[in-house]
Formats: sequence, structure tokens, C-alpha cells
Amino acid sequence: MSLLSIRNMDVSIGQYSVLHGVTLDVPEGGVFVLLGRNGAGKTTTLRSIIGLLDRPEGSVTFRGEDISSLHTSDIARKGIAFVPENMGIFGGLTVAENMVLATASGKFDQTRLARVYELFPALEQFWDKQAWSLSGGQKQMLAVARAIIEPRDLILIDEPTKGLAPSIISAMGEAFREISETTTILLVEQNFSFAKSLGRDMAVIDDGRVVHTGTMADFAADTALQDRLLSLSMEAS
Repeated sequence: MSLLSIRNMDVSIGQYSVLHGVTLDVPEGGVFVLLGRNGAGKTTTLRSIIGLLDRPEGSVTFRGEDISSLHTSDIARKGIAFVPENMGIFGGLTVAENMVLATASGKFDQTRLARVYELFPALEQFWDKQAWSLSGGQKQMLAVARAIIEPRDLILIDEPTKGLAPSIISAMGEAFREISETTTILLVEQNFSFAKSLGRDMAVIDDGRVVHTGTMADFAADTALQDRLLSLSMEAS
């Protein structure tokens, strides 16, 4: 059974129909990558899963339970976290305060906090600094750290490498590999080099519809398929 299943999901934003019958199965474990052109519907898919957008048609099932009618906070309590493209951190608060807000009790499990420090040493260094003062890469680390400070079964991550330096992207990749050993990641990413280094399974969405699913290894080896579905050669990406 899939960890997450989406069936025939339609989503409209205002007068615009954005998703059309999206159907997708995300298996448990590893990194599942959702690819597509800009504006194809990738971010809308993540936002719909977590309950930030109304889903007039279709269903979202998590561990066999229909979560379609749940509010975002209730979905989060099921063990799903969301790291949006804008990172969702509070610039006027310290790193520590941002992390506290991501916990249910306001207290840290010290073992998990130690793991965060191991994955993202800069956060320990800047623990008492206001989040606005962090670099772009450090802010992204904080956003991901907030998602893993408590146990999660699934993390939805939207464009985590956008605008980051190569060294930071490399460090982020290492962190995601370790995180994915215990937590499933559903990743939206434009940097194909990053995506193919992490992804086990993948799907392509185009014009609000899933047009291809398969393994990342097969997709990465088929440049003709990449050209047809994404209109670009991803070998150089």
C-alpha cells in the first residue's frame, strides 16, 4: 500500500482550473520527485495535499486514511510536514524560537535536536540569531529543520535549492539523503542534477495532469523522454 495516494484531484484557484484529475501514488521510503515545467501545477499539488487549497473533486489518502476533508493543522498531526518555497520561517524570531514553534509541546526531544545540529551545524552556531539575518541557504536549512524537529512520516518540500550556492545545495543533498532513510520525502525541484541524485521514484506533471510516472533511474537515462515531457535536455542541468 502506498504511503500517500491521490485520486482524480481537481483544484481551481479563483476562476482558473489548475489541476485536472491528478492521480499519484507515493510509496513509503526514499525521495519521490515531482517534475514539470514552471506553472505545470507542482506547487499546487503540494499545497492541495496539505490542505491549503480546496479540492472540489478527488481524494487524498494517507496510510489508508482519507484526509481530504481535514484542515491543515489536522493533516500535520497525522505526521505530514510542508516546507514551502518561501520557506515559511519567521524573520523577526530567533532560530531557537522558530524551532520551538515547530514543536507540539514547546519542548525539544534532545535526541532529535542533536540530529538537527548534525545535519545543519550552522543552526547551532546561529541559534540565538534572528532568522532574518541568516543567509538564504541557512534559512532553507532552518525551514527543513523545523519540518524534522518532531517525527514525521512524510515531508513535502517545494523547490529547496532555488537561488542557493552549489556548496549549500550539496550539503542540502547530503541532509536529504539521511532524512529519507527514516522519512519519506515528496520533492518538487527544478534542479534536475539535484533531483536525480536523490530521487528513487518520480512523476511529471504538465498542464495540471500527471503525464508520466516511473523510476528516476529510468527517466534520467532517457533524454528523449525528458525532451518530450519537459522540452529541455536535462543532461546539463
